[in-house]
Amino acid sequence: MAYAAGLDDSEPRYFDTTQPLRVHPLYPVCLEWDAVLALRHGPETESLSPEEQARAVHAEHDLHLIRPIRPGMRLQTVAMAIQVEQRKPGASLIKRIDTRDETGALVCRTFQHTLYRDVALKGAPRRLENIPAWPVSTRPATARVPLTIPPGAAHIYTECARIWNPIHTDRAHAQAAGFADIILHGTATLARAVSSLMKMCLPDSPHLRVTRLGCRFTGMVNVPSTLTLRLDGADERCINFSVLNDSATEVISRGFLCIEGGHVVRPGALSNQPIPS
Repeated sequence: MAYAAGLDDSEPRYFDTTQPLRVHPLYPVCLEWDAVLALRHGPETESLSPEEQARAVHAEHDLHLIRPIRPGMRLQTVAMAIQVEQRKPGASLIKRIDTRDETGALVCRTFQHTLYRDVALKGAPRRLENIPAWPVSTRPATARVPLTIPPGAAHIYTECARIWNPIHTDRAHAQAAGFADIILHGTATLARAVSSLMKMCLPDSPHLRVTRLGCRFTGMVNVPSTLTLRLDGADERCINFSVLNDSATEVISRGFLCIEGGHVVRPGALSNQPIPS
């Protein structure tokens, strides 16, 4: 409930306790945060200085939702590094994060890419496994809707998601890390885009389930700001999208949202007009 509220998403399915509660599709980031922090002390990153750790940015996210998360489940999350290599902007680390229930069954799996800006990789690159290809819709579609990021959005998301990183709340810390000011969490931008997409493109079906979502984070989001959610493609099972800032620069690219048990509204039926909340 707190996670949905932190996104200004008032969908009754996330709050009505007289019905089986559902969670926002991006809620697993809350379960994963402690495991991600623990991995910072692993052998891949333990030699980083505090200043180098502060230069980490969330570059890509690919979440696979295998089973629905329901109240009362006991879950355990484990993160492991699967790829380390040097890229032009800095050192690259890809993690696989698995969340399982009390029986050991996989509930969700995330492939998360972190980029340490202007940090050099020590030693040879390593790859334990490959990451899956991203889905692409078979049909183009066009629609644009505004995404408003209100003042305080980063602080509210920090507390509601329990994801604490001072580059999102502390101006002095953000500037020391090389940013002009605090920036919104990448997952907060993605989650707001997903909320809007679900209202815009997906029918209210009790059988509808998001099975996979993700994107590449390609720009910083200031707080406050007004963004534009752009629909790039949509078929019966997959939506592709981007998010642009007020300079028409993509801050999210190659976004995707996959579903089962329902259908995406036909691209020809979509409007370029803002969708009422």
